[in-house]
Amino acid sequence: MTIPFDLDNQALEKIAVIGCGNWGKNLVRNFYGLGFLYKVCDLNPQTLADLQKQYRNIAVTSEFSDVFTDPEVDGVVISTPSFTHYELAREALLNGKHVYVEKPVATSSEQTLELVALAKELGLILMVGHLLLYHPAVNRLRQFIREGYLGQIKNIASDRLNTNKFRPDKSVIWDLAPHDVSMMSYLLDLDPEDIVSVIGYQNREDGLVDDAHIDMIFPKDIAGHIHISWVHPVKQVKLIIRGTERSALIDDTLGENKLHLFNKDDFSSPIEEFPEYLDIEPLKLECQHFINCIRHGYDPKSDGMNGYQVVRVLEMAERKMEMIQV
Repeated sequence: MTIPFDLDNQALEKIAVIGCGNWGKNLVRNFYGLGFLYKVCDLNPQTLADLQKQYRNIAVTSEFSDVFTDPEVDGVVISTPSFTHYELAREALLNGKHVYVEKPVATSSEQTLELVALAKELGLILMVGHLLLYHPAVNRLRQFIREGYLGQIKNIASDRLNTNKFRPDKSVIWDLAPHDVSMMSYLLDLDPEDIVSVIGYQNREDGLVDDAHIDMIFPKDIAGHIHISWVHPVKQVKLIIRGTERSALIDDTLGENKLHLFNKDDFSSPIEEFPEYLDIEPLKLECQHFINCIRHGYDPKSDGMNGYQVVRVLEMAERKMEMIQV
């Protein structure tokens, strides 16, 4: 097992993960590797049996109450479908647990603000899983932007396209757009002012919007565009940001050299130097951050209000959306 960071001879915080599906298993792996995983909770008995074989000395349960009422649990990590986030996070906070909840923090801004107020009242951490705020390449790009290396930013665009057979959320907007909205706002240090247009496509008979284009305006007349899809045959995860001096591309499907810089008038090839950044899994950094916030009382980088700003934008997009059946 990996020795946890920043021990300072203190007792280890104990973390419980609720929801051990495709993404939850990554959270389990990281908290276990850091040495903080204490308990996992899932409704699937086979999933629990598999995890208990894979990770030694962890407790397993299929009952949420076994997590919330366990006095040994310091922090609860919630990785369940989005419509369950509010109730589970609220129950965890009411039982005195610090909370890390996957995006979106809730499915309405009212619910989100209630969780923010409750965490503040109880003196507990409420952190939202906006993973890209912890991505080393994203943080390196943010540094370039803040230093003015790209010049004045003119527009920012993101494509997050893949095939998703499970379709767990009420639309692809609530499933994937939180990544891009949170990342764009973080890079620019600005929240969107308005949603210009949203086109959503329904490609299957379940009636869910599974492909969408969102156009928005940020302060300083910066244009933003997001394309998200559950029905794209080829995985594509790209961010392009254009400035008056240089442009930048992050291609998160690459194994290395994810960040490229281009001269403003020549997009044929990147500028020769490849910007360096830490080669650490973003999720590991995010999990470490949660532990440090619990231990030292830090405000999370992706705190409840950060989650609220994202949910607010998603609600605006949903109100603006025009749906097309194809």
